[in-house]
Amino acid sequence: MVITMRKRTYQAYLLLSPLLLGCVIFYTAPFVTVIRLAFQTGGGFGLGNFTVLLQNNTFTLAFGNSMKFFAAGLPLILLLAYGIALLLKTQARRHKLLKSVFLLPYSMPVVGTVLLMELFMGESNSSFWITVALYLWKNTGYTVILLLAGLVIIPEEQYESAGLDGATAWQKFRFITTPQMWMPLFFAVTFSVINGFKCFREIFLVGGEAPENDIYMLQHFINHSFENLNYQKLSVSSLLLLLVILLFFGAFYTFVRRKEC
Repeated sequence: MVITMRKRTYQAYLLLSPLLLGCVIFYTAPFVTVIRLAFQTGGGFGLGNFTVLLQNNTFTLAFGNSMKFFAAGLPLILLLAYGIALLLKTQARRHKLLKSVFLLPYSMPVVGTVLLMELFMGESNSSFWITVALYLWKNTGYTVILLLAGLVIIPEEQYESAGLDGATAWQKFRFITTPQMWMPLFFAVTFSVINGFKCFREIFLVGGEAPENDIYMLQHFINHSFENLNYQKLSVSSLLLLLVILLFFGAFYTFVRRKEC
C-alpha cells in the first residue's frame, strides 16, 4: 500500500513537472531578478534605489493617481454591486440569465465603450472620472455575481426564524447577512483590485501614451521605465506596488477574520 502511494506521488510530480518548471522559469526566476535589481546599487546592495524613486516626481504622481483611482473606484463598485446583489437576491436562484446580463460589459469592445463614454462626458478635465466610470461599467456586474454567490448560500431559515422573533429588515441585514458576507466581500475586493489594474487599456485609450497628469498611472510609469530599459526603476516601482498591495490585503484579511470570529 505504501509503495503504491509513493508510486502515485511520483507520477503526480512527474505530470506536474512541466508546469512547475514553467513557473520556475517564467515566474520565480524573473521575480528573483527583480529583487536583485531593486536592491543593487553602484556600491553593492542597499535601499538607495528606493530613496531615489520616492523622490521622483513622476513616480509620486503616478502612485498618487493610482491610489486616488482605487480610493474612488473601490468603494463605489462595492456599494453599487452590494446594493444590486441585495435587490436581486430573491431572483438569483430563479433567473440564471441575470449572470449573463451582468457579464455583458466583458464582451463589449473596449474601444467602442471608451468612445461612447467620452461622448457623454466629453470634456478633457473629466478624464479621471471617465476612467472610474469605465471601471465601474466593466466590473460591477462581475462583482455583483461574486456577492450574489455569498448571499444565496445564507439559509433562508435564519431570516424566517428572525422574522418570527420580530426582527426588522435592518436587524436581519445587520445580524444575519453582514456577519456571513465578510469573506465573500474579501474576495470581491480582491478581484476588484485585480480588475482595477487591468483597466490600463481603457486608460490608455482615454489618454494615450502620454496622458494628462490626473490619469498618469503606475502602469504608465512602469511601461515607460521598460521602454527606456531602466530596469532598476522598473523593479523598485514593482516591488513598492507589491508591498502596498500585500499590506492592504494583509490588514483587510486580518479585519475580516476578526469579524468572522
